[in-house]
Amino acid sequence: MIKIKKHAWTIREYLVLLLILIISYDFIAIFIKDTFEGETISFIQSIYFVLMTMTTVGFGDIVFTSPVGQIFTIIVSLSGVIMLFALLFPFVVMPWIESLIKGELPEKVRKKKENHIIICGYNTMVESLVHELEDHKIPFIVIDDNEHQIRTLVKGGMTCIFGDPSEENVLEAAGIDSAKMLIANQSDEKNASIVLSAKEFSQVEIIAIVENKKNADYLRYAGANRVISPKALLGSFIGRKAVAPLTDRITNSTHFMDNLEIAEFPIYPGSQLLRKTLLESRIRELTGANIVGLWKGGELSLNPKSYDVIKRNSILLAVGNKEQLKQLKRLTH
Repeated sequence: MIKIKKHAWTIREYLVLLLILIISYDFIAIFIKDTFEGETISFIQSIYFVLMTMTTVGFGDIVFTSPVGQIFTIIVSLSGVIMLFALLFPFVVMPWIESLIKGELPEKVRKKKENHIIICGYNTMVESLVHELEDHKIPFIVIDDNEHQIRTLVKGGMTCIFGDPSEENVLEAAGIDSAKMLIANQSDEKNASIVLSAKEFSQVEIIAIVENKKNADYLRYAGANRVISPKALLGSFIGRKAVAPLTDRITNSTHFMDNLEIAEFPIYPGSQLLRKTLLESRIRELTGANIVGLWKGGELSLNPKSYDVIKRNSILLAVGNKEQLKQLKRLTH
């Protein structure tokens, strides 16, 4: 399908076109007056005639009497109407005002990145991935052709580009030539186009997320290094996680001493501990369990500080008896 994009002219483009048109009309007016009407007008007089005619003001002090001159006058007048009413307002003034009100969408990154990850398509599926990348300080760029989505990400301070990720110029703007990895996270059809475009001029590693597992082979043929089917891969895992918050049983715990056990507790979305420091969470006061470790940014700290913040990807390492750990598990869900 061929996409036709409405071109919003810049003020510079419009002024250049207008200047070329006016100068051309000036020389034509001088030529017609001299050749067909036997009169001589200066360059200033011809500019005056052209501007008065294009703006439809026309005081009538300079007129063309020959048929050629009259046809020329009609052409100048009509072109003035087109330039002012058909081009100036809809293609120059209105887009300019709209850009001032809404702000320009980013079409390229300000600073060139290297060894970064390009994520084509933002949704809830990659939201956790983005948070992990931020915590590990791994550079990444999000490309999406959804205007509302990009504006939301820009407000959140995320590095992103507005555009079609299947277009080579958009991938170039994202620095695909120096990227470490590309993740295609749109429809299966769109992902195939993204993979083909990326492979045209880069050997970057490509991971394609497939909606329909039947299309996995097509994405591999297109050039994807790995194809992931979240529905097939995470089905059983999601089932276990859906049941886990409903039970008090502590899994994967290890006996520490006579009555004590040590266990890890991931933080679930909606947990009352989320975004609180260890001090603010009052875990020991509420449960009796002791926090002896905290997984954060992919690293285990065995000496967590009271000001450490519990995030959505944090994992608490706690020591306590069975009842205390059950109480803590309720807080993490």
